Amino acid sequence: MRILIVEDEPDLLASLAQALREEGYAVDTANNGDDGLFNAEGTDYDAIVLDIMLPGLDGWEILKRLRKTKKTPVLMLTARDQTRERVKGLDSGADDYVIKPFDLEEVFARLRAIIRRSANKSTNLIEIGPVKVDTAARKIFLKDKPVEITAREYSLVEFLALHRGEVVTRTQLYDHLFDENESSLSNLLDVHVSNVRKKLGAEFIATRRGHGYCIE
Repeated sequence: MRILIVEDEPDLLASLAQALREEGYAVDTANNGDDGLFNAEGTDYDAIVLDIMLPGLDGWEILKRLRKTKKTPVLMLTARDQTRERVKGLDSGADDYVIKPFDLEEVFARLRAIIRRSANKSTNLIEIGPVKVDTAARKIFLKDKPVEITAREYSLVEFLALHRGEVVTRTQLYDHLFDENESSLSNLLDVHVSNVRKKLGAEFIATRRGHGYCIE
């Protein structure tokens, strides 16, 4: 899953980006509103973490413009804890709202929830034959036994599982699994697909020649 963080506090931006990367997310960052909107409009992110008080365009304006063209889930961050601010954020099109200072685990949980809702999933558990994907624990089970899997392999399985029955192109997978600092010209995707098949079964991820991959 690929996340955009738009936050102007350098330490918070760096720590949040690092924490999300350690969780297996691909992360892009912007430290001002103009760059944030440019990234948000130009890339199909799985979710956006958006601060309100920003240099240039503020979070409200970014959200307003973004909602004209995209439904990307947005988690808003702010130091303002007044009820009217939370109501304004939700009514403006935000999917959720977190007040600073916050606990990282809460941010992770809220991100998982808005991503799950955007994929029309009502529970944390996705069952595909003998495979179970626990999006809350970010773990995978095969015949009820935990599977040792890397964070990036998990992200690959989760994305395909959330789009079960759809053919996902290689370009889409690169866009959602790798951030702007990673090269899409490598064979990283092929390696991850191969490793997942070894762990979950050769038929778990189907290849659609000339189109992409699919979990049926």
